[in-house]
Amino acid sequence: MGQRIPHLAAQVALFHKTRILCIGDVMLDDFVYGKVERVSPEAPIPVLRIERETQVLGGAGNVVRNLRSLGAHAALVSLVGNDGPGCEIARLLREEGVAPHLSIGDDRVTTVKRRYVAGNQQLLRADRESIHSPASGQRDELLRNVERLLPEFDLVILSDYAKGVAGDGIAEAVILAARAAAKPVIVDPKGTDYSRYRGASLLKPNRGELAKATRMPVETEAEITTAAAALIAQHDFGAVLVSLSEDGMILVEASGNIRILPVAAREVFDVSGAGDTVIATLATAIAAGLSLADAAYLANTAAGIVVAKQGTAIVHGGELADALQGGKSLGLTAATEQIERWRHRGLRIGFTNGCFDLLHPGHVSLLAQARAACDRLVVGLNSDDSVKRLKGPERPVQTERARAAVLEALASVDLVVIFDEDTPLRLIEAIRPDVLVKGADYRIDQVVGGEFVQSHGGTILLADLSAGHSTTATIARIGGR
Repeated sequence: MGQRIPHLAAQVALFHKTRILCIGDVMLDDFVYGKVERVSPEAPIPVLRIERETQVLGGAGNVVRNLRSLGAHAALVSLVGNDGPGCEIARLLREEGVAPHLSIGDDRVTTVKRRYVAGNQQLLRADRESIHSPASGQRDELLRNVERLLPEFDLVILSDYAKGVAGDGIAEAVILAARAAAKPVIVDPKGTDYSRYRGASLLKPNRGELAKATRMPVETEAEITTAAAALIAQHDFGAVLVSLSEDGMILVEASGNIRILPVAAREVFDVSGAGDTVIATLATAIAAGLSLADAAYLANTAAGIVVAKQGTAIVHGGELADALQGGKSLGLTAATEQIERWRHRGLRIGFTNGCFDLLHPGHVSLLAQARAACDRLVVGLNSDDSVKRLKGPERPVQTERARAAVLEALASVDLVVIFDEDTPLRLIEAIRPDVLVKGADYRIDQVVGGEFVQSHGGTILLADLSAGHSTTATIARIGGR
């Protein structure tokens, strides 16, 4: 499997060519964050002092968020109520660049899941929802939307959260229409009656769902593959991918092929929405032409990324490509997300920057001193164009990708972010480091970003320099030979 990783990382760049149609239960995830500093005098319950509130797309909405963040084009067919949350869902979908095809029912309540969170601890979840089948007019409108949109898309996702979209024969009709149009269908199932998904290309239950649907033991890998094979035979599925939480995934194909995918997560912070990330990655990879085995590998890798994030999170295509290559380099958006996760855990963030062309002992010493002053060290790396402007047309000697790879190999470096500007000021303002590190050949008032870092309580470290080491001098000596 490891030999395919560079190839798979390159394939992620092609995801923007894919078009995915998602049919499923959309909901609004509302997160209320605050601090608990006392117990209520009215009852033995914590009092949450609210600091901020965010709303994001949940359920099938989180599936299409992941599709968009991976680079795919997406549309969503779903049901909402004639209410404020339904309008907010439509707005958020358009904001994500997703075409919303929402059937509005006066007899429905748009699903809202409100979570109250203090620090890293979820205190309470309060749900408001309709779980009944849609009215006949709403059902007919939903199916007309599916039939009208099918020719424009490469693949169909059916995201069933048991709120009504897949009920009353809708799942069966969607799968039949997709098969008639030669479009693969991937299903994230609910309940125990999987006959409604008959003929789907791939089904993605978790271990518990597999056990309930088959009434078979699923403790061992052998038992899981046996139960999955039974589902395939019973309902004419092309394959079953079983997610096993901390134990990874198992892919069982109708052909008899079996793939065991070990857990890809290095740390688990929040599993909310991880299944949505998995099915979005599977769909996008298959639509991009990857084999089912490779698509499952990508989905497993994406799951390992998303469970390290807080809340109903998404995975960016760049994050996925970097994870496949095993590197520490991230784009600015993904990097700031990672830094906020570290900061949320109380870790102290350090930052330094440079061209790092022909890494020498002086660089290594500076980076080691920087890492000793913080818990996580972020290195801003000048892009090739930036180095040319600063150092001249003959530089850099090594490309930005090569320079980043060398930095990633150092234990003192936790994250590398390439920037194209002449100075790292924009990067520093986005990262907001607690410690800003430069060489002792600078004065504090000369350090770019120093005033900004000090303004929010950060410090500046001027690291000792190792004498006798210079990239420019090294290049001159090489040129003189």
